[in-house]
Amino acid sequence: MSRVALFVDAGYLFAQGGMALTGEQRRRTELKLNESAIVAELMDVAKSKCDGVRALRTYWYDAAPSSGLTAQHIGLANMDRVKLRLGAMNGQGQQKGVDSLIVTDMIELARNRSICDAVLLSGDEDVRIGVQIAQNYGVVVHLIGIHPARGSQSVALRQEADTTTEWDKETVGRFLTATAPIQAAPSVVSTPNASTSMNLNAAIDAVIKEMTVTFDSDALSAFETYWGSAQVGLPGEFDRPFLGKLKEATGRMLEKAELRQARHAFEVRVRQMIQKA
Repeated sequence: MSRVALFVDAGYLFAQGGMALTGEQRRRTELKLNESAIVAELMDVAKSKCDGVRALRTYWYDAAPSSGLTAQHIGLANMDRVKLRLGAMNGQGQQKGVDSLIVTDMIELARNRSICDAVLLSGDEDVRIGVQIAQNYGVVVHLIGIHPARGSQSVALRQEADTTTEWDKETVGRFLTATAPIQAAPSVVSTPNASTSMNLNAAIDAVIKEMTVTFDSDALSAFETYWGSAQVGLPGEFDRPFLGKLKEATGRMLEKAELRQARHAFEVRVRQMIQKA
């Protein structure tokens, strides 16, 4: 029996998946992923394109934010037969080093005869060299794009692949859902006097309320997964928007002690919600 590896560029998945669902770019925090469902969809493609194959594993490529691993990263890393590969994220929120990880893994698996087929969900032309070299070792590469694939994927990459598949809105909706954007908290501008701490506390409370009011069981489970793996603080996918909303609410960058205060208040609130759930 032959083996197939599944390669997922998470940046492409969320960017184009959100566009397919809503017709506009959506933030990661506004998209909810069912990890098991997307692996199943990838395997459906593998079974339709390759005869008699079994999965080696799924390789999941993403960027690690400066705030650390997200709850989703930890959940994926703990899944059976899923290998998490993380690049870096720059100050503009752009992935760095992810494409080279995809290329390296694809080439090494092909060179070692570990796979005969590869299912690749990506759109970046930079991974084309990995496709070429893997093919030279005898691997058949099946490229998946998200509608409109001809607009969201490199033309050269599509031409290089052995087969192409396009996921439409209905398919994407089986594993990805869009949630309502978190509304900005009321602006609370701090002033250099004794009322500063009062205004800061009000801003923190307002932002926490705005963010947590939409939390469902999945959101609370994300925190439990994160803290259950010995991580401290807030998961990156919640920490970044939280700090951004605080900056909007206070009109300034918070000092380190204030950030610790805010994060602690957020954590206390979420732990209370988990206990009541």
